[in-house]
Amino acid sequence: MHAMKTKWILPTVMLTMALHLAPTSAVANDSVYTDLDLDRCQTLAEDPMGASLKCKGYRDYPVYFKEGDLRQSVFYGRVDRELIDSAFESFSAFNHVNTKIEWRLDDEGNPFAAILRWFIDNPGPDGSSTRASRGEILVVSRVGTAAYGGSCMVALVDAKANRNANELARQMADETASDFACGMQEPGWTGKRGDLISERTFSWPEGYVVE
Repeated sequence: MHAMKTKWILPTVMLTMALHLAPTSAVANDSVYTDLDLDRCQTLAEDPMGASLKCKGYRDYPVYFKEGDLRQSVFYGRVDRELIDSAFESFSAFNHVNTKIEWRLDDEGNPFAAILRWFIDNPGPDGSSTRASRGEILVVSRVGTAAYGGSCMVALVDAKANRNANELARQMADETASDFACGMQEPGWTGKRGDLISERTFSWPEGYVVE
């Protein structure tokens, strides 16, 4: 009896180990993360009010960062030259972005959306921005590709008002980013909205419409 038990248990254990060790294929809509290091970006343009930078993103999908009048703007991927040169999309209040970018990938491993946390620099009781007075918005953006050079905000989530803000942002990225028409559609808010957020502002190049 003991020999029979050993005979059947050993192959079962080996099969289980093999299943755990076998490589798994990529799952659609995975996330990867990159850091936005502004000190290592290429300067495209600069003036006393701010600068326009090209930064390393994910693989050959760069990040285009702009700053002006204490507000920031970010576009992702293989973006149309008109947007790189002339577009600006931000919030009406003073703001700055976080340094960690989440990229959502399709089943071929290509990014179609990016998620970045923005900080809204609301003044506190003493007039300066504090952690308590600062708003936080998760911004979902479409990533530009060789076939579609548009990049823009797709959805907005109040990160302080929603405990599941990250999940909401990923859901909106997966559901809307791939088909979002930059320059023709406006990003919507998802979930609860508190008092610390700010409204989106934008400036598109004259006559620019993404088909």
